[in-house]
Amino acid sequence: AELLSSESPKVDLIRMLEPHETPTLPGEHAGYVLKILGPMELAGRFEWYELTLAPGGALVSNPHDPGATEHLSLMNGSVEVEVEGVKKKLKIGGTARYEADRPHAIRNVGKTEAKALMVVIHR
Repeated sequence: AELLSSESPKVDLIRMLEPHETPTLPGEHAGYVLKILGPMELAGRFEWYELTLAPGGALVSNPHDPGATEHLSLMNGSVEVEVEGVKKKLKIGGTARYEADRPHAIRNVGKTEAKALMVVIHR
């Protein structure tokens, strides 16, 4: 009956993902967990993540494609952002915007877990 029907199949207006369905990149050896919040079809163009850093943990990145930028908003904890040797501490509720086509790192410089939202835009 479905094959012969002229009606279009119904599409969910709101698609829900359960927590266990969120892709996660565990960097336990470096003290971070990166949850991929954006849809995979946007990867390489526009990406957003939830970054959790253990005390002393760091997400160290090689340069991304030319023109790439990152936008890091700190929700809790104490984080330092480094781009080509320049370091700045980010305050809770603040956002760091920086060129990600250069060597860069995000480090938890505090004594408690840090959590941030990160958006990566590729040009």
